[in-house]
Amino acid sequence: MVETPFPKLKLTVNKVGGHCYHNYKLGDVLILEDFTHPPEHFCLGLAQVLFPVIYALSFGARFPFMENQRSLLTTCPDGGKLEFKAEILDKDGKVEFIPKDQNWKGPKPKKMLVEVVKSEGHCAYKYTLGQKWETKGLETIPNFCGAAFHTMFPALFALNFGAKFFFMKDPDSIDTVTCPDGGHIVFKLTRAGEAENKDAVSKNKVPPPCGC
Repeated sequence: MVETPFPKLKLTVNKVGGHCYHNYKLGDVLILEDFTHPPEHFCLGLAQVLFPVIYALSFGARFPFMENQRSLLTTCPDGGKLEFKAEILDKDGKVEFIPKDQNWKGPKPKKMLVEVVKSEGHCAYKYTLGQKWETKGLETIPNFCGAAFHTMFPALFALNFGAKFFFMKDPDSIDTVTCPDGGHIVFKLTRAGEAENKDAVSKNKVPPPCGC
């Protein structure tokens, strides 16, 4: 038993379209004690693509296009052999359920603010304290460090779908996103206010090809 402030998660094999080296089969159920505690011998390929999803769900994200907004489907990165459904379990072990948003009419990407809040040591991209960027939804930042963007993507994904970081003074932000190369750079990510996001959506004439 793991002592954690975060909820348990349920993963269900939803589709099978090829051989899985971990021998996951249709209907198999895996329980995670929280988003940082996968089962023993868990597939790391799946973990890579699944992490942004379970991270977002753990901090309250909702996916309005899903029949249950507190769930999301994730595809195996190895040829799409498997599809998993990730769900949140409440304190009684029951699946949290919020019905699909019947008013959902397509993506509403949020305006995201990125800022360097720590800069110590060598950075190949020469990022400096106070440097800032803006992006929308899950769009990449042009010419941005790939390793840094990979690291911040789970938080961007979570914020874009309404997650709240309860441990932060401003729960619409997180300021601990750390460069994996020596920790020289730390970023703060912030979901812009509601008024700013409405403006960003109105200017986004071509929506991204996903629910972002």
